[in-house]
Amino acid sequence: MNRLFVEADIRKASTLPAEFYTSGEYFKASADKIFVPAWHLLADTDELRQTGSLLPKTLLPGFLDEPILFSRDKGNRIHCLSNVCTHRGNLLAEHACTDTQIRCKYHGRRFELSGKFKHMPEFEDAAEFPSEKDHLPVIPHGEWGRFLFASIAPSAALDDMIGEMKRRLFFLPLAEFKLAPEHSRDYLVRCNWALYCENYLEGFHIPFIHESLHAVLDYNSYSTELYRYSSLQLGLARGGQPVFNIPKESPDHGKEVAAYYYWIFPNMMFNFYPWGLSLNIVKPMGPSLTKVSFITYIYDPALFAQGAADMLDKVEREDEAVVENVQRGIRSRLYHNGRYSPSRETGTHHFHRLIAEFMNK
Repeated sequence: MNRLFVEADIRKASTLPAEFYTSGEYFKASADKIFVPAWHLLADTDELRQTGSLLPKTLLPGFLDEPILFSRDKGNRIHCLSNVCTHRGNLLAEHACTDTQIRCKYHGRRFELSGKFKHMPEFEDAAEFPSEKDHLPVIPHGEWGRFLFASIAPSAALDDMIGEMKRRLFFLPLAEFKLAPEHSRDYLVRCNWALYCENYLEGFHIPFIHESLHAVLDYNSYSTELYRYSSLQLGLARGGQPVFNIPKESPDHGKEVAAYYYWIFPNMMFNFYPWGLSLNIVKPMGPSLTKVSFITYIYDPALFAQGAADMLDKVEREDEAVVENVQRGIRSRLYHNGRYSPSRETGTHHFHRLIAEFMNK
């Protein structure tokens, strides 16, 4: 597997090689190099409202397949733990439930809701037992509003990833956003996960692919801001479209902002609109297969009812079609890589630079 290189100067840089998107070797290596050290949005605090709540999650099923368990103890503290028993590796919680402790159904090992070892039958004669390794491993986690994040082995603090977004959007009442399962769904896309992300990270294709989106966004004022592990695409409205009510304390005060498109490395997309949030999680399933989960939170039902659901689905279908074509195209023996538009593809260039940085570690 060759080292990846993307020139820092976008005017001179070439894109990632085609083999990154087609090679099983690169795909397998990206699991440990990119996704294990990344932060992942795994739960909503509404799923853990009660004391004693146990909430099992699997981090990136079919790819990382890491069993994780959230719990809320009597002190109202949320814990994030391995969902694997430290005795023989049995999965501890299979479904969301409430309990006063964590119990393994295989041989009866018990843990406190914090993950601390509590009791194990028939181990009276075991030497040097229990030890530190009998506690459930604690997984780093963090919160923003109602959102719960976790990372198996974070390469940076959660605030380094989402801090700019949190501070920029301080005025949004996230606690009032309501999950809309009826408007949330998964899409299977026949492309590499990175192709899906890089398509998201540039507005260059909007006039060519998204006629309906182009009609509501002012393409000429569309801009991209880059941060260490994230980026923001700021979409300003054409006249007459719904916009945010932005307070004067915000750097965007006075702007007709129709959308904040935040991307968090490597695979989270927070799309804020005046009606609420469309959260997209990109989940690798194979070198040329990706699942994209669209999770909808509604703040203003009246604005959402004006056609947001149809617009989101239409744009997604258009994106699917083009990235699947790209996945087929990059298999060509005559294509290796391309170049960037210095004015329109800074987000994609930034993404590629991060991929090279992590893959080369």
